[in-house]
Amino acid sequence: MGDFRAAICAALLFIVPLKPVLAQDVTLSSPDGAVEITGNLLGFDGEFYRVETKFGELTLDGSGVSCEGPGCPSLSDFVAEITLSGSANMAEVLLPALIEGFALRNGFKTRREALTGGDFEYLLLDPEGGAVARFSFLLGSTDDGFADLIAQEADIVMAQREIRGAERDQAREAGMGDMTSAARSRIVALDAMVPVVSPENPVTRLSLPELAAIFSGEISNWQDLGGPDAPIALHMPVQGSGLTQGFEDRVLVAPGAQLSQDLRYHERGTTLVRRVATDPFAIGITSFSNTGTARMLTLSGACGFSLRANRRGIKTEDYPLTAPMFLYLPQQRLPKVARDFLGYVRGPGAQIVIRRAGFVDQAPEKISMNAQGDRLSNAILAAGPEVDLAELQRLVSELTGFRRLTTSFRFEAGSSRPDAQSRSNIEQLARALETGLYDGKVLRFVGFSDGDGAAAGNKSIALKRATSVRQAVLDAAETVSLERSDLQVGAFGEALPMACDDSDWGRQVNRRVEVWVQ
Repeated sequence: MGDFRAAICAALLFIVPLKPVLAQDVTLSSPDGAVEITGNLLGFDGEFYRVETKFGELTLDGSGVSCEGPGCPSLSDFVAEITLSGSANMAEVLLPALIEGFALRNGFKTRREALTGGDFEYLLLDPEGGAVARFSFLLGSTDDGFADLIAQEADIVMAQREIRGAERDQAREAGMGDMTSAARSRIVALDAMVPVVSPENPVTRLSLPELAAIFSGEISNWQDLGGPDAPIALHMPVQGSGLTQGFEDRVLVAPGAQLSQDLRYHERGTTLVRRVATDPFAIGITSFSNTGTARMLTLSGACGFSLRANRRGIKTEDYPLTAPMFLYLPQQRLPKVARDFLGYVRGPGAQIVIRRAGFVDQAPEKISMNAQGDRLSNAILAAGPEVDLAELQRLVSELTGFRRLTTSFRFEAGSSRPDAQSRSNIEQLARALETGLYDGKVLRFVGFSDGDGAAAGNKSIALKRATSVRQAVLDAAETVSLERSDLQVGAFGEALPMACDDSDWGRQVNRRVEVWVQ
């Protein structure tokens, strides 16, 4: 009896229902009948009832009450309902692959059923064929996903960009909590924005300023880029998509440019890639996971450095136009099967599924010193009076015997705050330390900087960043013991640049903290 009253008191929390439901009268009673709660049933997730009462909205553990009334759900054939809305790129391949992997691991069968307008649903079935859960997918853009969440028409947002300020404020006003917190958002896989052209196009590389000029309409003929005398045909994902908005934020904002009015938008990435691949005068922006037969262009700089999208470059964020794939969750209890699924997508089994589906997983990889040839060549080219050969020799000497992890840390523009992918990396590295993955190992957090300013000052700033990241990992790994792993810090400042320092994006790529393990 006391436990039931305590549960009721604990349930006096403001929780907003995710989807509008038909309110129905129910009475929930304690086992001895001494306490009764009457109200309108707002939802049932297989474990907990949500009821609108004269005390406000209550959430009650179904195992401790009996339910009477016309609105009481059937406990024997309950089917969990989960609605995901947003990025079609995530919904078409990534999430279905993960659901299939989750079902296989847990002994479920799956059945995919088409809905109107291109939407679809996945049913999870038990071995006898009974429905356990229904995952409904609403295909659209990242904008659509956040709009559906705020309108309480979706449980989870599939997003290819971070939530924006206005969306965050609207979600908070709707009682969904702080959607930027680690509990409300997570990166499920990695991707990148890549410029693509036809295999017949002779242009092989572009700088980011040139890319901005092309898609703003400032450069409109391939001849200006060393190509044929022909107009440039522009192709982009649909307006409101995370990729298009991410491109605007990362490429066009800094030079104060806007997308050209002569763009052709595509609702499906496969359509965009097919059109670009067959038009020798076209260029498009697509995702690394969906390039088809089109050819990716290398990003280059005036200083001679070049960066091409590949799996390791995306994991380390050495490639500057990464596009993490997010799932956003409101401050709302989801059915147990949904919670289990979200736990699965962060595990090692899911990383294999993600990679096989053509996306970039988050499992850390080790890169030997011998594989650092291009970076060391760039460092030698960039060496000068402030960063001399002796400093490069110190770098090689101190890191010989170590291997670089693809777990790296970069920072938001003009801020000391780690960017979204780096915040996810902090959580992942913390969990790896807690599970003992690096017991007996030396982890060295190594800070690097851009070349803007004096070398000594840059090295000092880089060391502070490395120390800050190390502390953030320790704060997140509450149960780790420093006796099990040796976590060191170091810095080489501007000694190992990844990109040219003549642009904001180049300087941002160079400001980083790497993790080396021995």
